Parts: sequence; structure tokens; C-alpha cells
Amino acid sequence: MNTRKMVIGALLVVVGLPVGLVLIAVVSFYALFYPLNRANGTLVSSGQKREYLLYVPGSYDRTKPMPLVISLHAAALWPGAQMKTSQWNKVAEAQGFIVVYPSGTTLRGGGTGVLPFRVWHLRPEAYLSANVRFISELIDTLEAAYNIDPTRIYVNGFSNGGAMAFALSCRLSHRIAAVGTVSAAQDQPWSWCADSRPVPLINFHGTADLVPYHGGKVWASPRPFPSVLTWTADWARRNRCGPHPVESAVAADVTRLEYTRCADDAAVVLYTLQGGGHQWPGGEPLPELMVGPSSRSIDATSEMWAFFREHRLPNAGSSKPSGGPVAHPGRGRT
Repeated sequence: MNTRKMVIGALLVVVGLPVGLVLIAVVSFYALFYPLNRANGTLVSSGQKREYLLYVPGSYDRTKPMPLVISLHAAALWPGAQMKTSQWNKVAEAQGFIVVYPSGTTLRGGGTGVLPFRVWHLRPEAYLSANVRFISELIDTLEAAYNIDPTRIYVNGFSNGGAMAFALSCRLSHRIAAVGTVSAAQDQPWSWCADSRPVPLINFHGTADLVPYHGGKVWASPRPFPSVLTWTADWARRNRCGPHPVESAVAADVTRLEYTRCADDAAVVLYTLQGGGHQWPGGEPLPELMVGPSSRSIDATSEMWAFFREHRLPNAGSSKPSGGPVAHPGRGRT
């Protein structure tokens, strides 16, 4: 019990996330996801050994370029947990694309450590820059090992991973065709994102989420979260969309808000789940006692893929840093 308290305390102090988000890690670690704490690929980036979990569908044909989906885990979890929660492998096998689950760093920003918990650090800038470089070099590594279509590289993330996906849309917009977020724990001001290139977004958020739908501070979180509606509208302004979104009912507990007439057809879509908790809709549920209800009315992963495949990156090209990473790409299925 003392070890658990130490872990929770360290997460609260170093990560600065709401206590409810941290409890996800404790419950999941001991009950659901620790057996999945594994990786099948590594590379050295910014002097650190970084890990990832790769899934290649049985339909992969090296003569044909294939899309790549990058899926980022929540704070205090790891790639295997994101794989299980999101169920991206099932969609990848059925639809024919490669999916990779990168690993964040330890609480102190290191690539490896005794505790399995991993975080996407967005502060300080040195940590964020190292994470962005890692994702860029991971793309380089997979492009060298597989025939990946550079116009169809997509990023999505859950919670803290959603915040990292936003950061990547600002720092790697020349490589990423579209972004998806679920329960994004995003507290960076829009003025931080200097890149104004339109990047398509699909976003899922519950009204009872631990990351408050209407914005504001949460106990143990040092910075307030923006309203989800405001954050989505800001992204629409970035994409120079029309000012009047179209709202429609998807299910009894799900509404869809879409900004249209965007520059470069970079649509912005928000799915709101009435009463939805800090969960991946349609995926493997986290313990509802700790994070709230999970909706089965919509499958976020399938909806994301349908959105992603409508968007390609114009004039895509790799920008590999000189020297390149030391890589050991994980091949085959997980």
C-alpha cells in the first residue's frame, strides 16, 4: 500500500493531472493492463532508449504503400494498455493499415525506469521537444522498414496522449495528415501553437469526463482545462472553417458537431457523449467506479479511421535528421 501511495503522490506532483486520472493507472496497473506492458521495437532518440509496440496486418504487401496510425497512451499507462483500450489492431487488420503505439517517458522524463508508468511530458520545452523528435524518428524508422504512404500518416491519443497529439499537430503538421483525440487532457493555450497549417481533427469527449467538458480547474491539476467546445472552435478557426457548425444526433447519448467549409478540406468534428466518463467509446472499458461510464453507442476507433481515410497530406515528405536513429523495428504481429 505504501508503494501505491508513493506512486500516486509522484504522479500528482510531477505530472500535475487530476487525481482521478492518476487512479486510472493504479487500478489498471494491478488489474487489467500490466500483463500488456511490453514493446517489440526500440530506437535511440535524444540519447535515450525509446520503446514502441507495432502491429502489422496480415494483408501487408511490401509492394504497396500502406497507411500508418500512431496511437498515444494516457498518462501513467503504456503502449499495451492503449492497444487494449482502443482496439486499433482489429480495425487495422480489417482495413489494412499499420498501427504503432509509442511509449512516453518515465515521470522524470527518462526513456526507461523501474516503474512501468509512462507519461507524455509537454513541459518543460526540452521534454516536449524530445518527444516530438522521438515521434518523427519513429516515423523515419518505420518508413525505412515498411512501405508506408507518407500522405496517410495519422496520430491519435487518449487523455494525456490527446494533448501530445495536439502538440504533434503543431510541430509535425508537415508529416501528419489528420489527428484524433479522446478525452484530451489539453491545457496548452492556443497561442502556443505557432503552426497555422490546417490539420483535420476528430474529437470525442464525455460530459461527465474527469477532464471537465465545460472547462475549469480540477483538484490537483495546476492549470485549468479549456471548455471542449471552445477548444474545438479554436481548432476550427485554425483550419479557417465556416463559423457555423452543423449539429446532428448520432444516438440517444451522442451528438456530432462538424465544422465545414474549412481550408484544404480540413474538417473539425466533435462527438459529445452525454454522461460519458474518461473512457474510449466502444473500446475496452476502464473501471467505471474510478473514471465514469463508457458508451457503447459509438466506436471511436472505427469512426476515427473513417475520418482519417478521407484525409491525405498534400506534398508529404520525410525530413529525417542527419545521422538518423539507432533502430530495431518490431516486425510482424503483436
